[in-house]
Amino acid sequence: MFQTTFIKEGRDPLVVRPVGNEMPMLDMPLEQLKGYDGRNPKPDDFADYWREALQELKAVKADIKMIPASFQVAGAECFHLYFTGVRGARVHAKYVRPIRRDVKHHPAVVLFHGYTGASGDWSDKLKYLSLGYAVFALDCRGQGGLSEDPGGVVGNTLQGHIIRGLDSSPHDLLFRHIFLDAVQLAQIAMAQEEVDEAQVYTKGASQGGGLALACAALEPRIKKVVSIYPFLCDYLRVWEMDQGENAYHEIKSYFRRFDPTHERHDEVFRTLGYIDVQHLADRVQGNVLMAVGLMDATCPPSTQFAAYNKLKASKDMVIYPDYGHESLLGFEDRALQFLQSQ
Repeated sequence: MFQTTFIKEGRDPLVVRPVGNEMPMLDMPLEQLKGYDGRNPKPDDFADYWREALQELKAVKADIKMIPASFQVAGAECFHLYFTGVRGARVHAKYVRPIRRDVKHHPAVVLFHGYTGASGDWSDKLKYLSLGYAVFALDCRGQGGLSEDPGGVVGNTLQGHIIRGLDSSPHDLLFRHIFLDAVQLAQIAMAQEEVDEAQVYTKGASQGGGLALACAALEPRIKKVVSIYPFLCDYLRVWEMDQGENAYHEIKSYFRRFDPTHERHDEVFRTLGYIDVQHLADRVQGNVLMAVGLMDATCPPSTQFAAYNKLKASKDMVIYPDYGHESLLGFEDRALQFLQSQ
């Protein structure tokens, strides 16, 4: 179940060496990681929570609009795609569709970006276009792209999407809405006449890796998932490791500002359990390819393994012992081959 090839930088062809126990270690030893089951509690009503969330999404009138982009290339059409998500937000995505008379229905890949980022340049979608894929790339609401964040929650909005809604209701957690936006975009992709709904895939790194898994968990028709060092997993483990820095700094900041003696400790982490990707992982039905860097101090490896170890679908993990939260040499090539494989 675990991929055991390791990649050494700067050589072509790639040098493969076997797994050993002599690797550098930021987190648990590899053998412990392979059996790690997570620390953040799963709420007792977790299944009901997401059933109700999906029902709310189903009732939304999406009001889809597609506007031709100023960026256009031969062999494709590029659109700004807008739709209405839960709680009335207008959500934006980039949509690139191939123009091929010999193919009626195309596979599609739905892309998710890193935390605070955006959907990226049009040109970085063209590698998928060259394979005949339609491409949908989400702008997460309230982050670096064109999607709206209507807000409306009680409590802190100074910084941090993980903690948005903690002082209101679990149903107001911002990442609940972002997870549902990801699902909605995948469903919009599947509904396009030119898309083969049986060949829709998700892909992303960091926040995008977490969303790729969450989307596939909540929309079981997703056939393949590429998740690179996923964010949004096992929040309690991050805090216990004192890794509440970088992407997860808002958890520590929240306690320092609003609960300095941790009187609400159990309540906070239980609430965060609703948006913990590890608890959704066992719902994924599509094939999964994951990548992890064992020196990742942004999304600690154990938090990623907490999600990977709960996957029940066909899965594979590529492990980079000397890499952190960064570009992983050779993995993009591997991911493209995985998406193309039968």
